[in-house]
Amino acid sequence: MKRKYPYSGLDDILKEVELLNPSGALKLNDSIVSHIYLGAEKIAGEVVSQQEKPKIDWDRKMDDILTSKVFGFPSMLLLLAVVFWITVTGANYPSEMLAAALFWIQDRLTDLCHLLGAPAWVNGFFVEGVYLSMAWVVAVMLPPMAIFFPCFTILEDMGYLPRVAFNLDRLFKKAGTHGKQSLTMSMGFGCNAAGIVACRIIESPRERLIAMLTNNFVPCNGRFPTLIALASLMVLGMTASPGVTIIVVGIVLLGIAATLTVSWGLSKTLLKGIPSAFVLELPPYRRPQLGKIIVRSIFDRTLFVLGRAICVAAPAGGIAWLLANIHSGGLSLLQHCGSWLNPFGQLLGMDGFILMAFILGFPANEIVLPILIMSYLAAGSMTELSSIEQLSNLFVVEHGWTWLTAACMMLFSLLHYPCSTTLLTIWRESRSIKWTALSALIPLVIACIVCFAVAQAARLLGWV
Repeated sequence: MKRKYPYSGLDDILKEVELLNPSGALKLNDSIVSHIYLGAEKIAGEVVSQQEKPKIDWDRKMDDILTSKVFGFPSMLLLLAVVFWITVTGANYPSEMLAAALFWIQDRLTDLCHLLGAPAWVNGFFVEGVYLSMAWVVAVMLPPMAIFFPCFTILEDMGYLPRVAFNLDRLFKKAGTHGKQSLTMSMGFGCNAAGIVACRIIESPRERLIAMLTNNFVPCNGRFPTLIALASLMVLGMTASPGVTIIVVGIVLLGIAATLTVSWGLSKTLLKGIPSAFVLELPPYRRPQLGKIIVRSIFDRTLFVLGRAICVAAPAGGIAWLLANIHSGGLSLLQHCGSWLNPFGQLLGMDGFILMAFILGFPANEIVLPILIMSYLAAGSMTELSSIEQLSNLFVVEHGWTWLTAACMMLFSLLHYPCSTTLLTIWRESRSIKWTALSALIPLVIACIVCFAVAQAARLLGWV
């Protein structure tokens, strides 16, 4: 009996071929797709004519550079570095102005509490805890996202992002995943939650799940302030130092390597399967449309992600304030927890207060550093030191930090579990408690193993 649809049994054929030779299944899949597109190209060549061909095909000339084996990756890294530079440099002054305005409102709220005769705990919990946490998230997240997402959307509107997917497809295919994962990974630089939502563009459920589980390994806007501050401590300079730029770019590349490595591991263990064919038709380069960029980047992405972050950061600030202000035996609960975690933190090259800051910073990565400063200063509310020199004095002089402490905290910040906003997004996209839990557990285990290995190796070699 003849099949009505000649390729309806393709999945069965691929499974049979995979049992005999896994690589043969991939070749068969690619061969079928290649023949389909070659046939389409042949038909198009017979029926489509072009009266006047342009003297210079600028699209092809640009693609010869941007998608070549020699210049494709360097140009991609250069554009990524430029976007990061614009984001970090351009966000400094707006962040400072926004923080000043929000903290001015905090002072007025405190005055209002005093005027109304409210108990001290009301001002402490709601103003110094809940409000200040929200203020930190807005001041730290909004300016970088308001710059990064439009820059990213411009590249998307111009037609460059498909070229990124084309360049990275070979690496992701070797990792057993889909080339479109590179696009979702790029979106994760702005916010990992946005990167999770972007995984919808991957048709295969298996490969979409791999992308969701590994999107956290690229640093988001919430982690960049911490990474930049720690890099500044390592080179004992300001954030504009070339040494800081090199360290941060190195961390980004390490995150990309972790994404590929973990994706390969998942494709060989928990999520085995045949990588689906990635057929990509490169669109022509277009002039960006300002109206669409504003709507998509500001309203659909920036404000959407910021709203979710505020919702989870507010209760976290209240909990952090309670732990810092409820005392037992002359110490706050926050200090007790830090002392209890200290032995494990020392094994990972850090200390208990750093681990406690990451635990309390689970709702929003932006508040990790303020919580750590609050713990070291034994203050009752989140705060920030005004200069990198003051931060260096607090960490290095008063609490004995070394380069290893800063390096391990950077590695842990890069590799540890996603924030609550990202986990909530993973659950909403997957509707699975199992995969949501694994998306937190896998990065945490990897972060602990990497930090432990680095710390013990540095100590054995006598580098600290």
